[in-house]
Formats: sequence, structure tokens, C-alpha cells
Amino acid sequence: MFRRESKPQNRIDSLIGATTRIEGNVFFSGGLRVDGAVRGNVAALPDQPGTLVVSEQARIDGEVQAAHVVVNGTINGPVDARETLELQASSRVKGDIHYKSIEIQQGAVIEGRLVHHAAEVKQVELKIAK
Repeated sequence: MFRRESKPQNRIDSLIGATTRIEGNVFFSGGLRVDGAVRGNVAALPDQPGTLVVSEQARIDGEVQAAHVVVNGTINGPVDARETLELQASSRVKGDIHYKSIEIQQGAVIEGRLVHHAAEVKQVELKIAK
């Protein structure tokens, strides 16, 4: 009846280091911190409440999808934060942003649309008797 919201993780399970460059898609569960560069999509596993942290020196060229996203670096591509999005002062996002809850610090730059996730509408299946 009541939907529980996932909470952002304080723990980082995986790290893409500052001197690391990845070309290809990255899928993760738990917490992922990006300090380096990713040329490809970065997404939390669909049924996992993942947290993505993009540090000040990090760069992602691709789509980003996670329940919780904290950005202080650069993302060139659309962002889908299913729960919370935090754009810190040094963040630069070029692409549309979909969010449920957002915090934007002074200095953050967005080149794209901000789209609020509307409350989920429960669909009722109607069975038609033949």
C-alpha cells in the first residue's frame, strides 16, 4: 500500500579512479564513485537502489541512470535520477535531467530540460469478457 523510497547509500562499493578511462557501458549495484572518465552509459541495475557519485574531475559521456545521483563533475548526456539528484557547485550537465527530488547548488550549470517524475500512477488492467 505504501511505497518505500530507497535511501542514498553512504558507502561506495566501486571506484573508477582518476587515471582510469573506460570506453563502454558500466552497470553497477550499490555505490559507484567516478573520479576518471567514462565514454558510455552508466546505469545502476534496474532492481537495485544504486548511488552514483561523479567527482569534480570526473567526466561521463553517455546516459546516466540511478536511483540517487550526486554530480560535481561533467556529464554529457541525459540523467535519470529515479529518486534524488544533487548538483553540486562544480557540476556541468549537458542533457535533459529527469528527477523526483533535486538539490542544485549555486554554480551548477545545466544545458537541458529539467523534468520532474510525476507520482507513479497505478494502472488498473481491465479484463473484457468475450
